[in-house]
Amino acid sequence: MNRRDFMTSSLAIGVGAAFARTGLARQVPPSDRLTVGLIGSGARGQELLQATAQIPGVEMVAVCDAYTGRLERARARTAGRADAYDDYRQGLDNKAIDVFSVAPPDHWHMRMVVDTLNADKDVYVEKPLTYAIDEGSKIADAVRRTGRILQVGSQGISSATVAKARELIKAGKLGQITMVRASYNRNTAGGAWIYPLPPDANERTVNWERFLGPAPKRPFSLERFFRWRCYQDYSGGIPTDLFVHLATTIHYVMDAKMPRHVFASGELYRWKESRDVPDTVNAVLVYPEGFTANLSSTFNNQSSSESGFEILGTEGSIAFRGGTLTFSPENVVDDNRWVVMSWPEALETAYYADPKVQERETPDSWQPAMKENREVWNEWGQDATLVHLTRFFDAVRSRTAPVEDAMVGHRAAAVAHLVNLSIREKRPIEWDFQRETARRMA
Repeated sequence: MNRRDFMTSSLAIGVGAAFARTGLARQVPPSDRLTVGLIGSGARGQELLQATAQIPGVEMVAVCDAYTGRLERARARTAGRADAYDDYRQGLDNKAIDVFSVAPPDHWHMRMVVDTLNADKDVYVEKPLTYAIDEGSKIADAVRRTGRILQVGSQGISSATVAKARELIKAGKLGQITMVRASYNRNTAGGAWIYPLPPDANERTVNWERFLGPAPKRPFSLERFFRWRCYQDYSGGIPTDLFVHLATTIHYVMDAKMPRHVFASGELYRWKESRDVPDTVNAVLVYPEGFTANLSSTFNNQSSSESGFEILGTEGSIAFRGGTLTFSPENVVDDNRWVVMSWPEALETAYYADPKVQERETPDSWQPAMKENREVWNEWGQDATLVHLTRFFDAVRSRTAPVEDAMVGHRAAAVAHLVNLSIREKRPIEWDFQRETARRMA
């Protein structure tokens, strides 16, 4: 087995080890069994339902949605055993439910999360944690006050790829890191959230008022109901959907909390008839930990891959997209010939006679030996969502801190909100570290 084979295998073993630690392979005694209610049975909610069904000792016993078709499908996925509600508060009154997975549109997150915590239930909430910056501190206060477990569902940080990236950074293999690049690109109608509409969706099967909730009153619209990420009334668009994932991973691997300031631009170039949020966003995040992150996303091209990270250091760099991570060491060779050749010839000769110069520069008289010494890891095994959920249920059983708590989720979502604020105001926005909120730069 050569070194590259070993590195590839070791990442796969790491995935299995994570599952051994989280308990997927073990039998769960009846006293440790957990019952779960799902609030928001849309596409992501039903992915959570299906992942939950694979975790021993956990059962989905209630589902909630404002569209009857989703309730029907969610109940079918529980073999008809789950109760169905169109009002989430009915589920909160059920003392037999231990935990709720909360996956509605963004504008409902804070109200549903706080109500669930107040009902003495633990919460797994899909990212972004918040629809607005100041909601994050309110949710964190509710977690402290109630003593319940809350984990945010940005599952990338439970992947073996991200764990390996963090390990390499902590080991110092990259040297001083000053630049992070992260992107998330798409080029389809579905990728731009123009999802197909169910043929049976109408004013009888869709509870429009239940969907609107705290949002501004609007006439009935199937487009707004099923494609809510396209509208500012319910979502922060690309930043709250995609940049939150990028920020969560960056904060995790870099041990960073929040950028000191953010400057962003966003434009709507192509999908103009279907939304009021940009389809192309770029942001610069400057962190007090000593690095800058560039976040970018467009819904108009995906040739560069759907998503990816590059972390650049003085000694090496890592790039990871999907389940593949590559480490590339820096092979730095200085060459000042084009400058030194303008000096008097005697000075040029003396310059290259210096042994210290010979160590770091390569005039024509000798050539460096190039070597291929990249290291590549490929992740395989269980999906990160399943690992992330399992870690949450383990935290619930043990009453220990979850992998992504309210403050971690608040700050990742706040990055997205700062980006949107900078786009709207066309100026940099600072972060107030003491008050955990935005501050306009003077």
